[in-house]
Amino acid sequence: MQQAKAASEALSSGYQEQALAAGIGEANGPKEKIRKLFKQNKLAVVSAIVIVVIILLAILAPVISPYKEAQQDLTARLHGPSLSHLLGTDELGRDVLTRILYGARVSLVIGIIPSVISLLLGILLGLLSGYFGGWVDYLIMRIADVMLSFPSLLLSMAIMYTLGRYVNSIWCIFAALSLIGWAPVARVIRSQTLSFKETEYVEAARSIGVSRSSVMFRHILPNCTPSLIVLFTLNVPSCILSESTLSFLGIGVQPPAASWGLMVNQSKQFLFTSPWLALAPCLAIMLVVLAFNFLGDGLRDVLDPYLQDA
Repeated sequence: MQQAKAASEALSSGYQEQALAAGIGEANGPKEKIRKLFKQNKLAVVSAIVIVVIILLAILAPVISPYKEAQQDLTARLHGPSLSHLLGTDELGRDVLTRILYGARVSLVIGIIPSVISLLLGILLGLLSGYFGGWVDYLIMRIADVMLSFPSLLLSMAIMYTLGRYVNSIWCIFAALSLIGWAPVARVIRSQTLSFKETEYVEAARSIGVSRSSVMFRHILPNCTPSLIVLFTLNVPSCILSESTLSFLGIGVQPPAASWGLMVNQSKQFLFTSPWLALAPCLAIMLVVLAFNFLGDGLRDVLDPYLQDA
């Protein structure tokens, strides 16, 4: 009887532990985090919706717009907003709204692709630096310090001028923004790797002979995911602003392609006579940048365990 009672108590205790673990897992699961984001930060949710809408508009630009990207009507040059041209026309009679939609494609691609490349490069170098330490850490971090010591705009301009004579301007922008964006990511991943590699589960994995690459990519990297998501959402608007600045200076995207920064550059001579030419792309840049920044802040509040404990 005593053995049966003990077994029953152990079984009951096991069920309680399983229920507690399931409750903890459910409380920290993706659904709960999304629900928490909806409750705590409505602005981040609205920003996510705005980003999705802009991406859909960019994808569906040929379907939505009644005009082609480079379609000209010289008889309708510099016309103000009207029913036929909701945001007016530019100096060549092109529909501004159409170029805004097509420009979203260029600006979003230039914002996302360099962010992904710099994220991957920063992850790799940050993991190597934090996990191995020693001369590997010293070499990578000193290179990162050199990259961070230069103003990002000045460094990207130097890369653009150096590579511009050999490759297409779009690929130059990809290279420039990727090279200037990896260093902050590497420093963040390094600091987290230094913290996680001293934890018990990493020590246990190493003690049973798990390879170093497996420890880094299967045990340490998944715990850095929240920080990576936030870094990505904050890096995209930075790339969009950098591309807009380079295009405004005349060394970014080149005509006849449509880019928000290029549209601002081309409209600066009509700033006082036809202000809608500069106002529309400037508002588009501002909207996307604010949306990504607000979304990044909201995700940080939900995903950062230190803020949750506080």
